[in-house]
Amino acid sequence: MPSSFIEINKNALANNIKHITSLIDDNVVISSVLKGNAYGHGINIMVPALQEIGINHFSVFNSLEAQQVYNSAKGNFTIMIMGDINDEDAEWVIDNEIEFYVFNLHRIENMLKIAVKKQKPINIHLEIETGMNRTGFNKENWNELAELINKNKTHINVKGICTHYAGSESISNYMRIKQQRQAFKKSIKYFKSQDIKPERIHSSCSAAILVYPKDNFDMVRIGILQYGLWPSRETFISHLTKKKLTNDPLTPILSWKSYVMDIKHVSKGEYIGYGNSYLAETNMTIASIPVGYSYGYSRSLSNQGRVIIKNSRLSVIGIVNMNMLLIDITTNENITIKDEVILIGSNNALEITVSSFGNITDQLNYEVLSRIDKDIPRTIK
Repeated sequence: MPSSFIEINKNALANNIKHITSLIDDNVVISSVLKGNAYGHGINIMVPALQEIGINHFSVFNSLEAQQVYNSAKGNFTIMIMGDINDEDAEWVIDNEIEFYVFNLHRIENMLKIAVKKQKPINIHLEIETGMNRTGFNKENWNELAELINKNKTHINVKGICTHYAGSESISNYMRIKQQRQAFKKSIKYFKSQDIKPERIHSSCSAAILVYPKDNFDMVRIGILQYGLWPSRETFISHLTKKKLTNDPLTPILSWKSYVMDIKHVSKGEYIGYGNSYLAETNMTIASIPVGYSYGYSRSLSNQGRVIIKNSRLSVIGIVNMNMLLIDITTNENITIKDEVILIGSNNALEITVSSFGNITDQLNYEVLSRIDKDIPRTIK
């Protein structure tokens, strides 16, 4: 029996995709973003589940994640690498017709050399720098890029042109993103004038489809929304208000569970766990759970975290260890060794949300999820 396990709710996933689909036009393709081990949900679990409900376009950060998606997918599908390509994987990327971002001349020139040698084309997306100031072609590089593409048209398929907005989840970034949107539209116009016509234009992430729906173009890159969470509380409240909804239309798809490993009694006046952060002020009963910060359960949850055992919300006491945390079960005499412990998830009316982790530990939903240990077993429910 593993120390803990993760369940992915397929019905909740289908519900989320259905809601996302309702927000975009019929001709707009959803690219499922699976970077960071599918935001902690597990690439090998998410790909078949997504394909079953009709999603066949996948975005990843690097070539390792691309290989993981490739090994999990079936039938017709598309993989798009948005970031790093390991030198050792370059030939594999070209051989398997993997699409990838180009954001500097060094990458496109290197990949083109391999493509010419293998007599196979490269499938690229032109990433444009519009104000994020991270990766992307600056305006002064457009001419050279266009000339390079036009000279090598037999070995280059321009699958897309794209950019990324710098924080569309917050109204405070409105003017910055407005300028980015204008710059991106100028780049599209320029490359089309150079007879470079990308198959797809894309700029929207989860937050952008909510805040800037006119910029969906013909593909959107959806990450956090498909997992049943919101880019920010601001986007959540704004969406409910705009759509006149009274309930959250999304459902978190991940549950993280463990079990009671041991139970012991502690006398009044004794310290519990490392150091002296928790003193038993009465006689107490303590449960040990075999999960700690090495699995992604933050040490910041020491003396603050909550779990659910047998329809009771119970407190984490003492310091969260590398492989263990302690729970005060004094008020529930029915708890026994091997009872299920919900770390994230719900049980009837009780719920431990990803957001509750984030609020206590000052982490984003994205951080909480992506830090869950990749080796924890994941299953579809």
